Amino acid sequence: MSILRILLSVIFPPLAVLDKGLGSILIVFILTLCGWVPGVIAALVILNNPKYKQVEMA
Repeated sequence: MSILRILLSVIFPPLAVLDKGLGSILIVFILTLCGWVPGVIAALVILNNPKYKQVEMA
């Protein structure tokens, strides 16, 4: 996880998970509307989830 992603998670959480899929964006957006802290926590959890890590092709 890059420093830019962490900063985006803190400033505007839905923008940090933009490439993780529509479901993730909606969840983080709704949680951000409910409160800033839940949105940040959800974004950081999604970014740290190994299921969403991209596999590099050799």
